[in-house]
Amino acid sequence: MTKQNLYTQDTIIASASAAGIGGINVIRISGPDTEDIARTVLGRIPQPRVATYKKFLNDSQDILDMGVAIYFPAPDSFTGESVLELHAHGGNFIGANIIKEITSMGARYAAPGEFSKRAYLNGKIDLIQAEAIADLISSGTQKSAKAALNSLSGVFSDSVKDLNDQLINLRLFVEAAIDFPEEELDFLSDEKLINQIQICDQSFRRIHNNTKHGQILNDGLKIAIIGLPNAGKSSLLNLISGEEAAIVTDIAGTTRDIIKIQVDIDGLSVEFIDTAGLRDNPDLIEAEGIKRTKEIIKSVDLALWIHDLSSSESFLSSNLPSDLTSIVVYNKIDLIKSGQEPSLKNSKDIYLSAYTGKGIEKLYDAIKKSIGYKNAGEGAFTARARHMEAIDIALKHFLTGKDALIKDREGEIFAEEMKLSQSALNDVTGKISSDELLGKIFSEFCIGK
Repeated sequence: MTKQNLYTQDTIIASASAAGIGGINVIRISGPDTEDIARTVLGRIPQPRVATYKKFLNDSQDILDMGVAIYFPAPDSFTGESVLELHAHGGNFIGANIIKEITSMGARYAAPGEFSKRAYLNGKIDLIQAEAIADLISSGTQKSAKAALNSLSGVFSDSVKDLNDQLINLRLFVEAAIDFPEEELDFLSDEKLINQIQICDQSFRRIHNNTKHGQILNDGLKIAIIGLPNAGKSSLLNLISGEEAAIVTDIAGTTRDIIKIQVDIDGLSVEFIDTAGLRDNPDLIEAEGIKRTKEIIKSVDLALWIHDLSSSESFLSSNLPSDLTSIVVYNKIDLIKSGQEPSLKNSKDIYLSAYTGKGIEKLYDAIKKSIGYKNAGEGAFTARARHMEAIDIALKHFLTGKDALIKDREGEIFAEEMKLSQSALNDVTGKISSDELLGKIFSEFCIGK
């Protein structure tokens, strides 16, 4: 089955602009009826890739709007089909009316992500690049946006392709030796083969680390600030946000609602969540806040457990899930005399003053270290959980095959494992993808993309 047969060859239309009032509303049309629609709406097909100021007309030749039209003939367009863009005036009615009139000419409303899906199915982009479009739109930091652009330009795809080529060369070498035993070569001891395996191993490790880092960049981080009442949780949130985001008083149980802020930490998008203090015997309203806190804890990537150094109250560590990654933050260090600080139980734990700001940079460093986040280089790219899962599978098969060849001298098993490793890598780029997977991925896109 070819990619082109995976969807109906009809014409789609949608607004590529955000909903609401704006200066311009970009309406995108793609499909086999694009030229006919252009003749009706514009009077003629515009010169390819040239912005042309035209009246937009309906079937009755009534003026719908006046704006800029740009025509991209197939296959030199984003979707690989003939595409017409109408840059109309912004406004809910004007755009909706134009789309309504054009649907009467044979186009239909596009589904979410359908333009990008057609670009993928027509071989204009691979699945990594398609996903990068959505990642770029939703990026929350400059570094994540840059990484998404790198994915869109093919940095991630090229690294997967290069690794796949290495696996192909290994398979060819081993399978040729298996198929021609009369040569009586001890291919298992061939220095060239061993070197190729080691190079492939290094490539796997590198792409595995880069993909993990790319997933962190793309997904961001969700952190809950937890602890006993009056430990300084809200004060820390205010310090991080740089404003009075949370109410701070000396009264225990002041924080009852969940308060969230978004912060950029060295290119990493982090959501900090201030929570109600955890304690026994709260009042009815405070108890609801504690209930919500415990629910939040289940969904975060990391917890900052705030401990008041000026208080004798101990941790309620039993409230933490056993699998939750946490950093103990010893707050109010400004109230403790130098040399009298308690010893840190863990190297990742820190001293901090939410009042003076002392130790905040160490906290940020501890957060980044806890998840293995490093300052992304120029070649950083965004990645998703499914990419990481597929690469994990590919690496597992490679290592199994490597052991079979080097330790057990089983060339056939090695060749089969390399084949399975390749198959997993193909899942990353979408070289072989199920309709179900494609439907799930593109349904997350915006209308008009």
